[in-house]
Amino acid sequence: MNVDAPAPGADPPLRRPVVLVVDDTPANLTLLAQVLNRDYQVKIAINGRRALEIAGRSPPDVIVLDVMMPELDGYEVCRRLKADPLLADVPVLFLTALTRPEDETQGFRVGGADFIHKPFNPETVLARVATQLKLKVARDVLRDRNAHLGQALERRCREAERLRETTLFLMLGLAEFRDNETANHIKRTEEYVRTLASWYAARPGAPADLSAAAIDELAKAAPLHDIGKVAIRDAILLKDGPLSADEWASMKTHTVRGAELLQKAIDRLGHDAGPMLVYAKQIARHHHERWDGSGYPDGLAGEDIPLAARLMAVADVYDALTTARPYKPAWDHRAAMDCIVQGAGRHFDPVLVEGLRACEAAFVEIATELRDAGDDGSSPPPAP
Repeated sequence: MNVDAPAPGADPPLRRPVVLVVDDTPANLTLLAQVLNRDYQVKIAINGRRALEIAGRSPPDVIVLDVMMPELDGYEVCRRLKADPLLADVPVLFLTALTRPEDETQGFRVGGADFIHKPFNPETVLARVATQLKLKVARDVLRDRNAHLGQALERRCREAERLRETTLFLMLGLAEFRDNETANHIKRTEEYVRTLASWYAARPGAPADLSAAAIDELAKAAPLHDIGKVAIRDAILLKDGPLSADEWASMKTHTVRGAELLQKAIDRLGHDAGPMLVYAKQIARHHHERWDGSGYPDGLAGEDIPLAARLMAVADVYDALTTARPYKPAWDHRAAMDCIVQGAGRHFDPVLVEGLRACEAAFVEIATELRDAGDDGSSPPPAP
């Protein structure tokens, strides 16, 4: 019968912390093992290379490391331990007869936690090992707690992203159901905005906050530019012929209606709304503003118009010109480009028109890949 086996139902014995003692003097190893054996599992190494092998197989809780050793001294062993991600958090107590301040400075510089000076007092060794173990336990608890909080935050962010994506999906579905625009129009304008924003962000002096992540959020917001049309009466929204003055005044309210609707979503979602809905609100309200201030609904001019809306204005007009609508055939790319270039400084931000010219090939590729069914792009362009 194994007398060391725990009784059935008894709690398993607590794991004793492991202390690795490294010294090239056998007498010191024996003495330290005797001092530490009472409270700890003790492993010993006669040189630095052996210490690295033992620690690499199973990281100890604390290392008591002699400084003056042949081949690899304690400082070099500590430096290699700290370079290993699995061993970097193991506290190292230097054991040394060196007493100069610069020796301790070097020890701390390579990552040591404390010093035990030779000849050592057994009680001092026990006290300093115990202190480092307590600190390590506290650090481990904090690290695990931070990891748990990080995982919880990541889950929360994923949930918020799914909520935003669901909100976007429902809003787009509602807009498509009411309007006669195609799903490809939504995809095209999103990619036009992404392309133009990426060009703008690469310019010298571009806003620092126009990061790749911000551009992605901005592009995702673009499809919501006409969400306010859900509030426009069918008789106006779906009318084949030209609108009367009163009907046109009503149609123009889709900008304000869309911004109000998106603001309600932002208020409802709170911190989970994210930048996408903020960009979407800017786009919905201001994508019909003009650079010279003659647009609607607020008559903003120049850079008072949010960048997201200025980007959308170029993308939306380009798409409207190059695709067939009930009231007009599709223009070819060159006619659409000429029209937009002529509007630089009046309708459009001139810098973004420059960007459109730089990104012509990408726009043509997007238009070709996401062409509407039945649109062969062969309709003759009317005079701009």
